[in-house]
Amino acid sequence: MIRHTPHGRGHAYRPSLDQRVPVIPLVGEVVEVRALVGDGDPDPVLEVRTDAGTTTLPMGPAVPAPGGETGEAGEDDGHLAAAAAAGEQVEGMRPVVARLDALEGEVAYRITGADGTATPWEAVTPARWQPDPAAVAVTGPTDRLDPDATEVLVDGSGTVRVRAAFRLADGEHVLGLGERFHALDHRGRRLDTQVFEQYKQQGERTYLPVPFLLVVGGEAAWGVHVDTTRRCWFDIGATDHDRLVVEVTVDPAAPIAALATWAGTPEQVLDGFTARIGRPADIPRWALRPWGSGNEWNTQARVEAEVARSIAEDIPLGVIVIEAWADEATFTAFRDATYTPRPDGGPMRLEDFTFPADGAWPDPVGMVRRLHEQGVKVLLWQIPLLPVEVPDDRLGAVQLAHDRDVLVERGFAVKEADGSPYRNRGWWFPGALMPDLTSAEATEWWLAKRRYLVEQVGIDGFKTDGGEHAWGDELRWADGSRGAATNNTFANRYAAAYQQLLADCGREGVTFSRAGWTGAGSVPCHWAGDEDSTWEAFRASILAGLHAGVSGVPAWGFDHGGFSGEVPDPELYLRSAAMAMLCPIMQYHSEFNHHREPCRDRTPWNIAERHDDPSVISTYRRFAHIREALVDHLHEQLRDGIGRGLPLMRPLALAWPQDEAIWDHPHQYMLGEEVLVAPVVEPDVRTWPVHLPAGRWLAVWTEAAHEGPATVTVDAPLEEIPAFVRDTAAGRSVRATIRQAAGLS
Repeated sequence: MIRHTPHGRGHAYRPSLDQRVPVIPLVGEVVEVRALVGDGDPDPVLEVRTDAGTTTLPMGPAVPAPGGETGEAGEDDGHLAAAAAAGEQVEGMRPVVARLDALEGEVAYRITGADGTATPWEAVTPARWQPDPAAVAVTGPTDRLDPDATEVLVDGSGTVRVRAAFRLADGEHVLGLGERFHALDHRGRRLDTQVFEQYKQQGERTYLPVPFLLVVGGEAAWGVHVDTTRRCWFDIGATDHDRLVVEVTVDPAAPIAALATWAGTPEQVLDGFTARIGRPADIPRWALRPWGSGNEWNTQARVEAEVARSIAEDIPLGVIVIEAWADEATFTAFRDATYTPRPDGGPMRLEDFTFPADGAWPDPVGMVRRLHEQGVKVLLWQIPLLPVEVPDDRLGAVQLAHDRDVLVERGFAVKEADGSPYRNRGWWFPGALMPDLTSAEATEWWLAKRRYLVEQVGIDGFKTDGGEHAWGDELRWADGSRGAATNNTFANRYAAAYQQLLADCGREGVTFSRAGWTGAGSVPCHWAGDEDSTWEAFRASILAGLHAGVSGVPAWGFDHGGFSGEVPDPELYLRSAAMAMLCPIMQYHSEFNHHREPCRDRTPWNIAERHDDPSVISTYRRFAHIREALVDHLHEQLRDGIGRGLPLMRPLALAWPQDEAIWDHPHQYMLGEEVLVAPVVEPDVRTWPVHLPAGRWLAVWTEAAHEGPATVTVDAPLEEIPAFVRDTAAGRSVRATIRQAAGLS
């Protein structure tokens, strides 16, 4: 048994154990040919054919790369950690490898076993970079573009990549590239744009890349957008401090890299960018109220109890996300509901279900109605997959089997190159089938099964999780495209489909998504994904929100206090909650912990009880009331920003691009036009340095006034986040709103 997949499984960052490395070798580059063989089989050989004849190379044992997406899984790493850390599954096979010396011309190879079985011949032509000024089409100013640096990478199929270079000036800083966690200024780094699920500790990887850069700090701001859905790479002054090098994957049949550029103020650049890709969408006012969620809220009684506790504690709650509501098979039926499965995979209506009185969800319609009466909107969790690993004793497993049959038989699944259904190659729901949402018929079938949840149960939106699992350039989509061009856009299509369902049902609802691509802001809202309860993760989340906003995603939030692992201490919880109070979406959420005690919910009352600190509740209550009081202001600011290309949560460099001190305070930001927020992002401090740009600033919590530019040190008790407003009528008004809600005036 021999398995060799020349292009691998499509993992964006780790070569597969059975692929060619690199897939596209350069002239003079050594090539590894990897394969998997049966555990008990002898080592195979690699036959190599050139113009000079055929030679044979031995293949020997290869050492698998350690770990998966997060390395080793620790006891407190969360219920997904083991799966994420498992690495590639080899299923009774072992890796072998042979190395081809530096290639100069075309070769063909195949792997032959001791029993004479062999893989098909694979041809490889090493690629060369060569000049081609015509390979870049630029819309907008070209003064930063180096016309002599445009190159194309040509292999046996033609041009496969285009490379262009731009001049970076001294003092310029780089923002954008989607939601990014590693730093505020990208200069000096190499980054790429590939939608990818990195479970925690994202580093330079992201769920939501956008191939757009905003450059600020020079004589004028400028920006460049690569108008593509394919993977790109950016060398942002890493190799040469004064050069931005953009490398774009292209279709050999149309080998042109389309770039759009802008120059002017930062606001003018963002205005041009968002006008070109489509303005972000507005969100309902209610989506700006406080959100609550917990993965272990998996019964109606638990959900209603948590909402009742919030009301009893006088902690406003506007939105609840119910993740663990479904049968974990179809993700269309409430757990414990009974019904007659439909072999045709057709949609159910509410009257098709019976909800046992002793089941997990005895009255979902009544539950949603009562929550609405209490002023709470309801979102339900979704995945864009039909899983395979479901216990057979569940009723949902029967319906799931029918649905899988329909997905395959009616051609509704994303397909492999050979026409067989694509099965998820990632670690999350491995082997699952994926609906092809480029097909209108498949999309309608998928959504029709969920329509009763909106029309009859009354839910207000969906948490559209897991849009990152289309792996492989060779995948076939119903619209005729291949994976290289369409995989990155799947997350947008997924959220947009659910958003359209809500609109078709007359619901002013939202989707809440983790993944996305250029234009993701047209289907709000988004959150920063899975994070630990650490100060490092808190700091990374703030950066992610700032870059997401610059990249056209203004309705953004994160799981304040963290999502995974042991609960945070009161200080981290309250510092992050205070920041969430003054960011676009304020939400707490927690990972599944197998219902082990003590509870790991991120509710303020659980944090208070776990740490025997009742002040957590009173402080959080204050934050939630301030947030409630700001909703109208935030909605106004969000709408105003959308029309101008500005996010609600803005890096200071957008308004003060020449102020170099800004970069020493990377976690500060403006919330709309008036409010400057300086989150405390280090433990064990009660004072905090705040940089105030040019202008007159009023402290929110005291009567102090300051003239900027200046860096001041302010008191920072746990119940207050360092914040200032512009000394304008609008600034003074929002300051008065905050102070009144906080009981200060």
